[in-house]
Amino acid sequence: MTDPGRPPADSSVHLHDPGPMRAMAHPTRLRLIGILRMDGPATVGMLAEQTGESAGSVSYHVSTLAKHGFVEEAPELARDRRERWWRAAHEMTSWDTVEFLDDPARHAASEALRRTVLESYHRELLAVLDAEAQLEPEWIAPSDSSDGAAHLTLEEFRELSADLAAVRDKWWARGREPAEGTRLVRWMTHVFPRSGA
Repeated sequence: MTDPGRPPADSSVHLHDPGPMRAMAHPTRLRLIGILRMDGPATVGMLAEQTGESAGSVSYHVSTLAKHGFVEEAPELARDRRERWWRAAHEMTSWDTVEFLDDPARHAASEALRRTVLESYHRELLAVLDAEAQLEPEWIAPSDSSDGAAHLTLEEFRELSADLAAVRDKWWARGREPAEGTRLVRWMTHVFPRSGA
């Protein structure tokens, strides 16, 4: 059964304007939306505890995310009028960089967001290394960090991207909800042409 506190399956927001991209291009806001998407709804106090940020800082960042439609209140979870719960409004965020190449303001906002996302991946991967000693060996063995390269035509490049998207979509659909014997498993893929190659 789907958790009513989580965004609907396959719900997404596609960004076109620089304002929301700039709003999301902040490490704390990106982390907050990630927590709400993966762990479900939370109060500002709960988010402050998870991130180590002050409640005032988290409240400011949550308000900014709400202003741009990334999060929304979940009033049905409040135990009284003072308690405010927040949830992610969408399961994923996407944007098409090619769409912004001829617009300097939108391209700068897109680049800032992409840099923040890549920096968050780096921090998360380093945190995995730090936590590895506490994991059971059978959960470490299937882990993988690798890279590769191949000389591809444009069509083959598109096919590779589509193949990886299909793998991602298969496992995302299968593992959306927690179940007995499961653990949250993360994956990150990057496919890009080498410049000058």
